[in-house]
Amino acid sequence: MAKKKKIIATKPNTPVQQRLWLMYPPKLIKKPFIYEVGHKFKVITNIRQATVTDEIGIVCLELDGPRSEVAAAIKWFEKNKINVEPVEIGVIAG
Repeated sequence: MAKKKKIIATKPNTPVQQRLWLMYPPKLIKKPFIYEVGHKFKVITNIRQATVTDEIGIVCLELDGPRSEVAAAIKWFEKNKINVEPVEIGVIAG
């Protein structure tokens, strides 16, 4: 008889890396949100790609840190009216 695998719950302090698309509306483009998130939360930020015009700001941001801090940082972005979407990494993009 095969042994059952233990299901281990992910702890809040488990390190995680998450890539996100941030979409800024025009009125928020000049605010330093990425700088602020790195100071408010225990996360490391890494800008992977960015396009900013007068109409919109789109940033691919990588967040590294404890799972609870990354989740709190995402909620903070959303609370500040920044649209946050996960990056879908394809086979080629890896």
